[in-house]
Amino acid sequence: MVALASLIIGLLLLIVMHLLLPEFAAVLLLDRAGLTYPLSIQNIMWLVFCCGFGELVVRRAATLVEESQLRQDFLPEDATTMLQRDDLGKIYERVSQSADANRCFLPRMIQRCLLQFESTLSIEQSSAILTTNLDIYLHEIDLRYTMLRYVMWLIPSLGFIGTVIGISTALAYAGEPGRIDDPGLLTEVTRRLAVAFYTTLLALVMAAILVFGSGVVQTREEKSLNRAGQYCLDNLINRLFVR
Repeated sequence: MVALASLIIGLLLLIVMHLLLPEFAAVLLLDRAGLTYPLSIQNIMWLVFCCGFGELVVRRAATLVEESQLRQDFLPEDATTMLQRDDLGKIYERVSQSADANRCFLPRMIQRCLLQFESTLSIEQSSAILTTNLDIYLHEIDLRYTMLRYVMWLIPSLGFIGTVIGISTALAYAGEPGRIDDPGLLTEVTRRLAVAFYTTLLALVMAAILVFGSGVVQTREEKSLNRAGQYCLDNLINRLFVR
């Protein structure tokens, strides 16, 4: 659904740029003067870029949901409360009834730590399961950015492909019989080569934007995981008490 929405937004963006951009900007960003327009490499890159940006929006929204879990007051946060075995059932029930219990890091960590303590009555093993879960969830976060990393690789690749195609067509145009005597040959070949290099320039700018956005969002998501782990350590593991 997100990919489809991103493609629709990308198409609308292309239509707006086609209608509003001046000639030079349209050539730079869309290759509007190209022989295959509107099926140009630039237009394809814009669609891929919108898909990557849509993925960033999804990851940012997921991060906001993760951060909101810390405000649910699943665990006691005062300075005096200690948790015994009889207190854990109510906490587990409340966490399980949370709308995001099956997809957010904090509820899943609390549930697993509680189950581990219930079965072993060992604070050390509960702490170990918390550490294991943090490692697993960190890997899970990394896997969520696989498609975005592919998009960030694909855009420069499309740019280089567009440059190669542009150079090839320019040389093929210059090598046509009778072109050597054409007074406008140099101007036309130069224009085609310029468009070819514009493709790589645009691709590098798009990739740079996505790399920056990905770094910011992934860092924020990993920080939310670290905060969830610290929350469990301070308000659950350190409060467990065995008679």
